[in-house]
Amino acid sequence: MKKLSVLAVLLALVLVIGACAPLATPAPTAEPTQAPVVEPTPEPQPQTIVDIAVADGRFSTLVTALQAAGLVDTLKGDGPFTVFAPTDEAFAKLPAGTVEALLADIPALTDILLYHVANGKALAADVVGLSTVDTLNGIPVKVTVTDGKVFLNESQVVITDIAADNGVIHVIDSVLLPPKDIVDIAVEDGRFTTLAAALQAAGLVETLKGEGPFTVFAPTDEAFAKLPEGTVEALLADIPALTDILLYHVAEGRQFAADVVKLDKIATAQGKSATISLMDGAAKIDGAQIVLTDILAANGVIHVIDSVILPPKDIVETAVADGRFTTLVAAVQAAGLVDTLKSEGPFTVFAPTDDAFAKLPEGTVAELLKPENLESLQNILLYHVVPGSVKAEQVVTLENAETALGPKVSIKVEEGKVFVNDAEVIITDIQTYNGVIHVIDSVILPPKDIVDIAVADGRFTTLTAALEAAGLVETLKGTGPFTVFAPTDDAFAKLPAGTVEELLKPEKLEALKNILLYHVVEGRVRADAVVSLESAKTVLGQDLVIKIEDGKVYINDAQVIITDIEALNGVIHVIDTVLLPK
Repeated sequence: MKKLSVLAVLLALVLVIGACAPLATPAPTAEPTQAPVVEPTPEPQPQTIVDIAVADGRFSTLVTALQAAGLVDTLKGDGPFTVFAPTDEAFAKLPAGTVEALLADIPALTDILLYHVANGKALAADVVGLSTVDTLNGIPVKVTVTDGKVFLNESQVVITDIAADNGVIHVIDSVLLPPKDIVDIAVEDGRFTTLAAALQAAGLVETLKGEGPFTVFAPTDEAFAKLPEGTVEALLADIPALTDILLYHVAEGRQFAADVVKLDKIATAQGKSATISLMDGAAKIDGAQIVLTDILAANGVIHVIDSVILPPKDIVETAVADGRFTTLVAAVQAAGLVDTLKSEGPFTVFAPTDDAFAKLPEGTVAELLKPENLESLQNILLYHVVPGSVKAEQVVTLENAETALGPKVSIKVEEGKVFVNDAEVIITDIQTYNGVIHVIDSVILPPKDIVDIAVADGRFTTLTAALEAAGLVETLKGTGPFTVFAPTDDAFAKLPAGTVEELLKPEKLEALKNILLYHVVEGRVRADAVVSLESAKTVLGQDLVIKIEDGKVYINDAQVIITDIEALNGVIHVIDTVLLPK
């Protein structure tokens, strides 16, 4: 009964709790989700060079200048541009009143501003690899790197690579001022008073104030002072000579030191080239040392040199000026060879002195100078000329040298003396613009023609008789050149008895002519060329067979026993057997 009462109490309690609980409500219906509203991303505003300069705050003077010069639209354009931008502090370094004056002088202001702008986008890494930067002004800015710092002319680059939509900005600590022209720089420098006076006297001021560009190797006053006493005064009174010298110091184009040192020669405005050399780390032009380089001018560049450089004379001018070659000069003039020996060449001339000409038999020179002997005179003179510039150190290594005439001269060294044929070389290596002169103590005479040599030799009496009978003397005395394989009298004697006599008969003229022409090859074919051949076509039209056996050279079956007898109109090789055509 007690248990029943407890159970009843618990039941009642459950009912009470249930009555107190909230009624269950149905789950709410899900509302559709609203997509978030995305605001459009604003378009980036263009950041041109001008925009950046305006926003930066350090370039107010530059911006004002650009506005005054009407260059804002230019530097807001597509570009790309590289701007070397001077800060307000950089402008403040200029002398008082300069900025105000420039703002009132738009052409000058524009010129300066464009000197700070280059076409293209040149980042710092690009700039440091350059020696100059070409500006919109038309004048390059010089780039140098010193102690890890980059300078444009004398202005240091303090901030690099400020990127703009239309290029890049590099900040510099000084305003770049375009240089003056070459003449103005020389005048203002103070070290070139003689040069400036010379330019004025020669009427070259306007030339070197022109657009150019020019490269000037400028001698200082001290350099002019090195010349023999009275030289400057004499030159100022001789305008053609002065002009010649001054123009020899000028080259076309703007050639910086880095370009010059790569050259062996540099063409001058005078017309002749000056020699560039490097010695002990110093650059020289014709022996004058370049002591200061790359002075930038509006119309070029100046390199300072420590000596006046004189244009080299050509062979004829050198001979005229020397005084020891009056007869040679007169002969060259009479022979019409002046222009030849004044041309580019180069030539090597073995030049006989007046004393050398005086050794000739009396009356020889006077006879040669007559108009009717023009060809003989030309032949003699050309026999003294070798194509190319052959210095003494090369001459002594040669056994012979081919002349401008054609025949070779022999060269030999005996007891330390050098001989050209039988003339001794007494002075060597007189350098000229178009070659070199070696002085000799005797006139060297060219060899005679093929026929005259054969007649004078004494071993070719049958051959010369045959040439005369065949009417070939004039042919083999002609200009040719010819190569003759000449049979000796002994060679003709090998023929069957009576053969020569038969061939000399008038009715055998054609046969004789054919035999003789079978011994002649066109051109000057010396022994060294002969041995490289297997055959050679004769004037007759038939081929000769060339072979070498046991160190001996054979033409068909005839042995060559003497080679390279030089003739005026060819060369003779002596053979031991008469060649008979097929």
